[in-house]
Order: sequence, then structure tokens, then C-alpha cells
Amino acid sequence: MGVKGFVEGGIASIVAGCSTHPFDLIKVRMQLQGESSAAAPTTVLRPSLASHAHAPSPKMHIPTPPPPPPKVGPIGVGIKIVQQEGISALFSGISATVLRQTLYSTTRMGLYDIMKKKWTDSRTNTFPLMHKITAGLIAGGIGAMVGNPADVAMVRMQADGRLPLSERRSYKSVVDAITQMSKSEGIASLWRGSSLTVNRAMLVTASQLASYDQFKEAILEKELMKDGLGTHATASFAAGFVAAVVTNPVDVIKTRVMNMKMEPGMAAPYNGALDCAMKTIKAEGPMALYKGFIPTISRQGPFTVVLFVTLEQVRKLLKDF
Repeated sequence: MGVKGFVEGGIASIVAGCSTHPFDLIKVRMQLQGESSAAAPTTVLRPSLASHAHAPSPKMHIPTPPPPPPKVGPIGVGIKIVQQEGISALFSGISATVLRQTLYSTTRMGLYDIMKKKWTDSRTNTFPLMHKITAGLIAGGIGAMVGNPADVAMVRMQADGRLPLSERRSYKSVVDAITQMSKSEGIASLWRGSSLTVNRAMLVTASQLASYDQFKEAILEKELMKDGLGTHATASFAAGFVAAVVTNPVDVIKTRVMNMKMEPGMAAPYNGALDCAMKTIKAEGPMALYKGFIPTISRQGPFTVVLFVTLEQVRKLLKDF
């Protein structure tokens, strides 16, 4: 019975992840806009000692840093990707998405289903909201640790196209990405940003799965709609909006920490999540933590709808197994 929940959740998650992959890629590119100014080291200029007190000081020509590139919206980012990299670039890193959903989402969906069955009151057939949130937090955290290597690979593969050709990592697939990271940066690099991944996954699973169940129950209890496609779509879109609002700030920081390039002998752009958050806010303002929100909700909404609508259909197909 427990294995069935993993299979159902895994199938639904892979279908949802692949169908909304372009939105996720656009979100990652938007989250990285303006990052170079945030991560750039501060240069301190010291005046040289004058050898002659009355000698006129020569004029110093300090190069003016170029202004930051203008912020581009999700449609503009999508058009730019297609123009510069081709339409297939919208599916960059899709092999990593498949692996990530197979590891991360299959685990979290299966564990949530097990806890839901265990913690549902047999007398009233109710699953209290706090139990839903707790189950989501636990399932999301475990799933994130399992899927973090695929998550790092996915972020890097999605972000690669924005770099000059000489700086691109040019991973051929998710397997190639994980292999190269392990060889050049060590096994530990596969869990870079894992604390952020775990925090985000706990938040997204708790807000997404718990709110879906809650919205669905409310719709059915108030008899606003019958238990069918309309109810599943409405509850899942509402759950997707809640998840997007809750997780976007963590997602921005996670994307930047996972994508940072480690140069030999050079200090890392960020010394962890808090440093990344502070540098981002200082350089770009607090609303930078909501960069990519439009593509996030554009992706999170359809993703959640496809996820739960597919899940409900898969459950019907597998109900006799």
C-alpha cells in the first residue's frame, strides 16, 4: 500500500515537471538577473603618498562600472532565450528535471501519503490541518536531501545559456553534470545549498500538499463543486499560489548559491545562504527576493494543477492494485 503512493506521486510529478519546465527555466534566469553586482567584491582605493607637497596631483581616471542591464520580464526573457539559443533551449536541463522529480517528488509524495493514511482519524475520517503541515514538512525535508544532486545539476544546466561561451559548463546531461561536479568540485558539491533546498522543500510541500487537501475539503464540504476535475483544478491552482508566495525568497537564494562558480584560489561569491541574502538585498533591494515571481506562479500554478489532476487520474487507474 505504501509503495503505491510513491508510484502515483512519482508519475504525476514527472508529468508535471516536464510539462512546465520552460517556466522553471525562465524563473531561474530571472532570479539570476543583477547577480553580478550583488556578488562583486568591494574595491577599496587608497590614495598614494605625494612626494612633493605642492606638486599638482595627477588626474586619476577611474573606469566607471557599466550600468546594470535593464530588468527583463518573463516574456522578454523567454523571447531572448529562443532568439539567442533556439527554441530547444527552453528545455535545457530537462533530464535533470526528470531525475529530480523521480528522486525528490516521488519521495515527498509517497511519504506524505503514508503519513496522511496513518494520521487520518478513522472515526471522523479527517486529517487535521496541523497534521497536514507537519507531514508536508517532514516529507519535503527528506525528499530534498534525496534529490539535491539533481537539483544542483538542473539549476546549473538551466543557467548555463546566459553565460559567454568561454564560461559555460556545457553539461551534456544530468549524469554528465553530476560526474563533472564530483570530479572537479568534490562529492560535497552535489549537496551545495542543501540547507536551502531542504528549507524550500519543507515549505513548498507543507504549503502545496496541505493547502491542496484543505482547499479540496472546503470546496466539497460547502458543496461548491462535486469531486471532479473542476474541484481538483481549483484546489490545486490555489495551492500553487500559496506555495509560490511562501517559497519564492528561499528559491531565489537557493538558485544563486547553487549556481555560483568556484574559481581556484578565489573567494566564493557567497559565504552561505545568509551572506547571499544580505548581498542580494543590499545590492538590489528587498524585492529582489521576489525576482521571478511571475514565472514562479506561472509555473507553480500549472505545475500544481497538472500534478494533482494527474495524481487523481493515476489513483483512479491504480485503485484496484
